[in-house]
Amino acid sequence: MANSYFQFKQFTIHQDQCAMKVCTDACILGAWFAAKIPDYYNVLDMGSGTGLLMMMVAQQSQAEVHGIEIDLAAYKQLKENVSQNGWKDRLRVFPGDVRTFSFPRKYNFIISNPPFFENDLPSDADAEQVAKHSKLLKLEELVQAIDDNLDTEGSFGVLLPYQRWTYFHELAIRQGFHLVENLLVKHTPKHPYFRSILHYSRHKENFAPEFELVIQQEEGGYTDDFTELLKPYYLYL
Repeated sequence: MANSYFQFKQFTIHQDQCAMKVCTDACILGAWFAAKIPDYYNVLDMGSGTGLLMMMVAQQSQAEVHGIEIDLAAYKQLKENVSQNGWKDRLRVFPGDVRTFSFPRKYNFIISNPPFFENDLPSDADAEQVAKHSKLLKLEELVQAIDDNLDTEGSFGVLLPYQRWTYFHELAIRQGFHLVENLLVKHTPKHPYFRSILHYSRHKENFAPEFELVIQQEEGGYTDDFTELLKPYYLYL
C-alpha cells in the first residue's frame, strides 16, 4: 500500500485521496522544467492531482502557478497540499475540466502529466481510470486545451510513455507547436526507454536536442545525473 504522504525537503505531499501517487517519472518532469522557468512566468499545471508539479515549480522560481483538477476528492487534497508550504500566496487551484474551463489568463508555460494509458487495460477504480487512462482527456484534446490557454510566446512540457511520443509529436506539430527538446528516460543502462519528457514552443527551433536520463546504475543506486536533478527535492540526496 502506498504511503499516505511523501516528504520532500521543502514540502509534503499528502496523497491518500488521489488516484495517482507521487512517482519517480513525475518528479523528473517537475525537476526538469522547474529549473528552466523564469521568475516572471505564469504557469499552469493541467491535471494537478496532488499538486506535486505545482510545488516543485514554485520551490525553484518566483512564478505564479495555477493548477486544475477534475476529480473532486483529489481537488480537495490538492487544495490542502498547496496551502501548507512557503509559496501558498503564489499557488491557486481550480476544480474543473481543462477542455471547458475558463481560466483567468493565458499562461507563459503549461506543464502536464496527462492520463496516457489509452490502449492498455483499464484499472478497476473509476478515479484511477481517469487519472491513468485517456478515458476523459484524449491527447488530441490535451493539445487543444494547451493551445487555447497558452499565450502567443508560450511553451509547454509534457510527460508521456516513450512509445507514444511520436504520436503526440504529430499532434503537436499539426497544432502549430515546435519541439524544443526531448528527454528520454530509462530505469537502468540496460533497460529500454520508458518515458519521454517533451518540451514544445510556438516558435520554430533550428535544433531540438535529445537527452538521455538513466535513473539507476546497474550495480544499484541513483546515477549522478538523476541525483543532480532531484537533489533540491529528495530528502536523502
